[in-house]
Amino acid sequence: MSVTHPLRCLFAKVPPPPRRPLRRTFHNTTCLHVRPSPKHPSVKASDLGLMKEDGNKRDARLTAKDLPSYSESDKPALAKRYSPAQIAALEAGEAAVDAEDLVEQGAMREDSMRLKYLDDLSKMHPVVDKRVRAPEENYDLNLRFKTEHELLEDVASFMTDGYTSHEKSAEDQEKRKSRLDWIKFMDNNRLTVGKEEAERNPYTYLAPSIPKLKILKPKTRDDDDIDAATRRLMRQTGFDARQIRRFRVKILVTHRVVNQTRLGKIQSIYCLAVAGNGKGLIGIGEGKSAENHEAFTQARNAAVRNMQPIPMYESRTIFGDVKGKVSATEVELMTRPPGFGVRCQSLIFEMCRCAGIQDLAARVSRSRNHMNTVKATLQALLSQRLPEEIARARGRKLVDVRKVYYDGNL
Repeated sequence: MSVTHPLRCLFAKVPPPPRRPLRRTFHNTTCLHVRPSPKHPSVKASDLGLMKEDGNKRDARLTAKDLPSYSESDKPALAKRYSPAQIAALEAGEAAVDAEDLVEQGAMREDSMRLKYLDDLSKMHPVVDKRVRAPEENYDLNLRFKTEHELLEDVASFMTDGYTSHEKSAEDQEKRKSRLDWIKFMDNNRLTVGKEEAERNPYTYLAPSIPKLKILKPKTRDDDDIDAATRRLMRQTGFDARQIRRFRVKILVTHRVVNQTRLGKIQSIYCLAVAGNGKGLIGIGEGKSAENHEAFTQARNAAVRNMQPIPMYESRTIFGDVKGKVSATEVELMTRPPGFGVRCQSLIFEMCRCAGIQDLAARVSRSRNHMNTVKATLQALLSQRLPEEIARARGRKLVDVRKVYYDGNL
């Protein structure tokens, strides 16, 4: 080893560190060195006269001297931006507002009891402020709304008020009542019978009970055509006949079954139907009868009665991949991106159409039994776990970053 090697190492030049390339965070914000500089320079507090000579903060209270009116030298500058009518409005506004009043009302408080928001306290907030109650004499126990006949009498008296028999024509009579008169009448006309103070300035917030007007609805032919089974379904579900007719109902499975009794074999028709509204509601129902139409009606009513909401991601697909198993049939449903479509078995395809699912892939393994496939698919749709539930169980926060990193595109 050379004796001069330590000296060469000691006096050698240290190579500069390698220059690291600029890294950008994964978002669409512009880099600092690319951002344009502001058009206007920063305004300092000393330029506005808010700082004292010693550098301390000046008192924030304004005085009348701090609010001078426009001078003659300021008017030519205003004339370049505003019209003469606007300048006249500005001068009229300055003359109407007193400087002393503006100083008192516009002072910013700096004490510890100041409000956390800017408010001139000129209006009463219905939630924060306590409303000044009217005197108890304004309360009327017998206050009620006017009936339709009484309201029509008010309108008739307004229309005939001021008309005399010696008017020349009907056109002259119409000219006596203008649109403005009608608006004033509608604003000032009373809607209740009782004390006027009880309506104009009530003592309590509670309004009198609204009268129940019996509306005579004409009976249509559709009401007569509703059968007893549909009426019973309407009472059980709360849907009306029009909503039940708009549901998408599809018969998925139908075959003939035989029941062996001591009297012999009794044949029947079995139907399995699915119903949905196309917006997340889906249900299946079974029906069995000796007649085809009766079996279909039973299956449809049972499907509508058993409809349940299923969670949907972006109203088009499911949350993640789910599985369902009924007997020997196993079904796996997989979420897909927009535009993928519904690529699965025909039975699952019809169920997705009823539920409103637009993007989905499915795989049926082991047994291909039709009834079990439908039941396993419904079981899988109802067994979805929402991201909020998973985050709550793990004690984490859920943030959707797709719109941040991908600009809303998947």
